[in-house]
Amino acid sequence: MTSEVDTDLQSNSELSTALWSPDPDLNDELDKLDELDELSADLEMSFFDHLEELRLRIFYGILAVAIGAIGCFVYAKQIVQVLEIPAVGIKFLQLAPGEYFFVSVKVAGYCGLLVASPVILYQIIQFVLPGLTRRERQLVLPVVIGSSVLFVGGIAFAYYALIPAALNFLIGYGENVVEQAWSIDRYFEFVLVLLFATGLLFELPVVQILLSLLGILSSEVMLSGWKSVVVGSMVVGAIVTPSTDPLTQSLLAGAVLALYFGGIGVVKLLGK
Repeated sequence: MTSEVDTDLQSNSELSTALWSPDPDLNDELDKLDELDELSADLEMSFFDHLEELRLRIFYGILAVAIGAIGCFVYAKQIVQVLEIPAVGIKFLQLAPGEYFFVSVKVAGYCGLLVASPVILYQIIQFVLPGLTRRERQLVLPVVIGSSVLFVGGIAFAYYALIPAALNFLIGYGENVVEQAWSIDRYFEFVLVLLFATGLLFELPVVQILLSLLGILSSEVMLSGWKSVVVGSMVVGAIVTPSTDPLTQSLLAGAVLALYFGGIGVVKLLGK
């Protein structure tokens, strides 16, 4: 009888030891997860040091834009000619002295911002990087690459699809009624706004992925709000497109919806 009791006590002791002494491999995995969520202690800065760092990063960004704009101004004539290609058969007029010069400066500024965008993005990353956990730092490179590809894709979509569709509608609407001679300044306001607004809208999947990885939104929540997204995409299409034609608005709204549901698909693949 005594030996049976001793055996039971020994079994209970071994069970307790197993329960209260986790597997060393499990401990290692938990330690790794804790390390991923730890903030980097490589750099500790005071509030004024952060302000100085911010000022320096802003200065580098502005300098990059200025250098890019000056470089693009040298080739402003060629850039203007490329942006005029979608307006087939249109005669552009300079309605005020120096209008073409100011258009060239405006085009150079937009293109300089586009050329300097990698430098600006790099400066932003360098500023926020010390405050990110190791887990968040692993997302930096995919986010940068994805943002760049989508932004360029948005500009290409606007140049090859939205702008020709809008111009064809506007030209066709006034055909045989008015002579098609446009102000070069107004035309480039139309083109540049549409190009950069579309590029920014194409960043939608990146925003969705970041929100899911940070635990703010899940794919189910995003999918449940599809009706609001449909209405919102039509409103955004009406606001962003400088023209009032329904074809351009529908193309942009359709692209936004495709990007939104594509972003939900990627979030699902990530298990979120």
